Amino acid sequence: MGAQIKHIVLADLDIAPCAHCDGCIQTGGRCVIEDDMQQIHADIREYDRFILASPIYFMGLTAQVKAMIDRCQALWVIKNLLKLPVGLNKGTARRGAFISVGATSYSNLFTGSIVTMKSWYKTLDIEYADELLVPGMDSYNASAGQQELLSRARSLGRQIVEIN
Repeated sequence: MGAQIKHIVLADLDIAPCAHCDGCIQTGGRCVIEDDMQQIHADIREYDRFILASPIYFMGLTAQVKAMIDRCQALWVIKNLLKLPVGLNKGTARRGAFISVGATSYSNLFTGSIVTMKSWYKTLDIEYADELLVPGMDSYNASAGQQELLSRARSLGRQIVEIN
């Protein structure tokens, strides 16, 4: 649909946990920890469509995803203390989705992660538009050959990219 895509694998990056040092308050919304999170902050501010994908480990998001979300405290400072927009593209709606798989089929498997995702997106002024949640993926490559899942993922991507 003409969208430019940047694919980020958090496990390949150097992202330290938030130290809750309040350095981002002193610097006007710039995290004082120098690592790959600086580029992610820039990307979050620049782009207006987001899909975060994470498997569920022990009923929650992966440690890499949670560390990245926690490090967005600097963006929280921009929004809530400096009263500035997080997104740099003024007048452009920001939309996001969440894709997740989990091994079990517990009824509340995704509940905590959805709450975290909605809170994170709200902090970043991103509308939580939709989700694709797939329980019961208990074996390596369990989604291989499942065309219905691939179709749902493509549909989600189109929905996020479409301008409403």
